[in-house]
Amino acid sequence: MRDQNPPHVDERPRRPARRGWLAAFAVLVVLLGVGLGGVAVIRYVGDDEARPQWHSGGSAGPTGSATPSAGPTSKVISLSATGDIIMGNAPDRLPANGGKGFFDSVKAALAADLVMGNLEEPLTDDTGAGKCGPNSTQCYQFRAPPSYAAHLRDAGFQVLNQANNHGHDFGAAGYRNTRQALEEHGLKSTGAPDQITLVEVQGVKVAIAGFSPYAWSNSLIDIASAKKVVEKAATMADLVVVQAHMGAEGSAMTRVKPGTELFLGENRGDPVKFSRAMIDAGADLIIGHGPHVMRGMEFYKGRLIAYSLGNFAGGGGSLSNRGRLGLGAILKVQLAADGSWAGGEFISTYMNGTGKPTMDDDHRGLELVQGLTKSDFPTTGAEFDATGKITPPAAN
Repeated sequence: MRDQNPPHVDERPRRPARRGWLAAFAVLVVLLGVGLGGVAVIRYVGDDEARPQWHSGGSAGPTGSATPSAGPTSKVISLSATGDIIMGNAPDRLPANGGKGFFDSVKAALAADLVMGNLEEPLTDDTGAGKCGPNSTQCYQFRAPPSYAAHLRDAGFQVLNQANNHGHDFGAAGYRNTRQALEEHGLKSTGAPDQITLVEVQGVKVAIAGFSPYAWSNSLIDIASAKKVVEKAATMADLVVVQAHMGAEGSAMTRVKPGTELFLGENRGDPVKFSRAMIDAGADLIIGHGPHVMRGMEFYKGRLIAYSLGNFAGGGGSLSNRGRLGLGAILKVQLAADGSWAGGEFISTYMNGTGKPTMDDDHRGLELVQGLTKSDFPTTGAEFDATGKITPPAAN
């Protein structure tokens, strides 16, 4: 295992002019003595009182976190994200009670201004275009009823990524049906070619774009084209979040190293090169998934890259929960409107015997990610305390 390249010291491209104008306006408001309003606090509801509080709509500086790099006039929002989500596999491998309460164990922990997940299955009736034929071997296709979008909404999700290897399990019609089902339940999707999904939370505009190696999504193989998508997104919003389905998969694929990763002969991208290039282009946060296991996290130019958040949900036994494959996480991040880091937290979860996401009081995912981060990113790796609080390395 080779050490990662040393951290880059060159600065990121300048923010779009609109962002600079907003910052200047904020300073002017302060100079004029005009109040900017109060701070709404969303406190994590759980067993561990040591976890940080989650602020939104106010000045940077979450209680219990390290001093953020954001200036005192920068508005801060909270974001949470998960890895792969499969709620079941229709028609005969669906959770009990129609999936009601599927996310109950983790709902409180997911709470944030913006909640995102990687939807690893279409929400559609059978379109007759399933990718696995009657004589297929080692072929996996998933789908859940369109009504299951309600479970995602009830859990607090707002944006779901469709850029992954199961997005087209039931063809283009299944993909469209998924998007329609999400929209009918007040949810947004992202991941189609050239698609940039915009949301506004607490007065901060966020652009989300999904990438994968597949034709039905923005390509993470063609890095030059991917950079153009992110550069455009940066002109449209204050913050840019990249959802990336990247890397080889399997229980042994926890390590990150430079170079292209292959799985069954398929190019799954170069996670390090892609992620850093997207930050160079203007991304503020990279959310990785795809390997079905946890991977380490690093900071690059002050921005966090989470290389894989593992399996979050595998209803109906659709995903193995053995060993590392059963571990998941909720990544919670606070970012200032200028993209600077204002705090973060790693919350361990696991898939129970029926594949439901469940809070992990043993913090197994945290322990795994701590070790992987130290091994793979000795100089740029994120630092974690015993409660899961995330801070940049001192040299970053």
